[in-house]
Amino acid sequence: MAKVEILENRPPILGINGMGRIGKLTLWHHIGRKYFKEIYINQGRGIGQGMDAVAQLIEKDSTYGSIHRFLYGVNSSRIIQIVDEKKGKLLIDGIPVTVLRESRNPAEIPWRDYGVDIVVECTGKFRDPTLSVDDKKGSIRGHLARGAKVVINSSAFKIKNKALSMPDDCVTLIYGINHHAFDKNKHPLVSAASCTTTGLAHMIKPLLNNESTSRILTASMSTVHAVTNSQSVLDSVPKEGEKDLRKTRSILNNIILTSTNAAEALNQVIPEVQNIGFMADSIRVPVNTESLIVLNITFQANPTNDKTVQPITTKLINSIYKKAMENDPEHLLIYSDEQNVSSDLIGVDAAIVIEGQFNHTRTAFINIDLSNIPDLPESVKNSLNNLKIPVVHAKIFGWYDNEYGSYTNRMADLTVYIHRNIS
Repeated sequence: MAKVEILENRPPILGINGMGRIGKLTLWHHIGRKYFKEIYINQGRGIGQGMDAVAQLIEKDSTYGSIHRFLYGVNSSRIIQIVDEKKGKLLIDGIPVTVLRESRNPAEIPWRDYGVDIVVECTGKFRDPTLSVDDKKGSIRGHLARGAKVVINSSAFKIKNKALSMPDDCVTLIYGINHHAFDKNKHPLVSAASCTTTGLAHMIKPLLNNESTSRILTASMSTVHAVTNSQSVLDSVPKEGEKDLRKTRSILNNIILTSTNAAEALNQVIPEVQNIGFMADSIRVPVNTESLIVLNITFQANPTNDKTVQPITTKLINSIYKKAMENDPEHLLIYSDEQNVSSDLIGVDAAIVIEGQFNHTRTAFINIDLSNIPDLPESVKNSLNNLKIPVVHAKIFGWYDNEYGSYTNRMADLTVYIHRNIS
């Protein structure tokens, strides 16, 4: 932070666009962290009947309780004061916070006037980086036009026009995985990926880094995922053209199958995964937060005559995760031998919590009919009709707080890292 003050002679100031689940919890994180000395959060419209409603919105949360108790414990006192009703000014635990209520289009939010260099885009509305600043529905690039040096999108980029490719000035970064790839001269637009991709990346990276488990043949995952605001409380009428009718069914009463972009985003942050053919899906369940990744991997079994390489067993996999935790001073990955249920881990500050007791492996053989393999020399087909390959199937479980503990905290780490590197 000293570097920031020396170069710019002013304290770090943060901009947040959107006061939904991630926007509000991003504000909570930075109030507690105290790196940014002033925060501007834009909602672009009035809230309730004034700043008292805004203060209550920020203070109270159905999942995590009140902000003061979340940060300081059950005996703490309220930490939000209304300073100026008309100007939307609050003082939250000593941090000046201004709530902007005028504009929803990023191109109309005057970040430069407020001294904001970095904006966290949390509305979920401006995900397409190919849209121009003057797009009638708004564009993430509008933040740059109004003074932001870097915009961090709290979801994966999504290009609507499939004929277009990802612009060169965009990058997807996950803190603790590839955040050092940020280049202030190249990357004004950053995606922090998604909550699921964040947890998944921290699950699979230790396996790729270990010689014994680096030979992955196939991989897939399902996330048993908490409800989000994109789902319906009760059954509702689908919008015109809606393809997925399950999204409009009541999340209170159903387990709902849906998709996730975690596999596609994982390719961007861990390029080695591109050769695996990774698949991913999501199963939405009626809990308010804390989700579970079920990771299925098939490894090529290690040669039994190579004493330098350990056989792939449950014990080995768990030991890899234990060492990953021990060697990381930030404990972005936590290994647990306890018998957890989802509510036990709400708010836990980790990208992923490995459920060690439930992980398991099984060794088997795959029989391949060589006659069905194209472009294989006939001499090989004639000499070997079938090929028997030893493999190890592994099922690995990881918990992640898809709202605060895993995703918001890691995106906040990324935000601070980037701010220090653009100042």
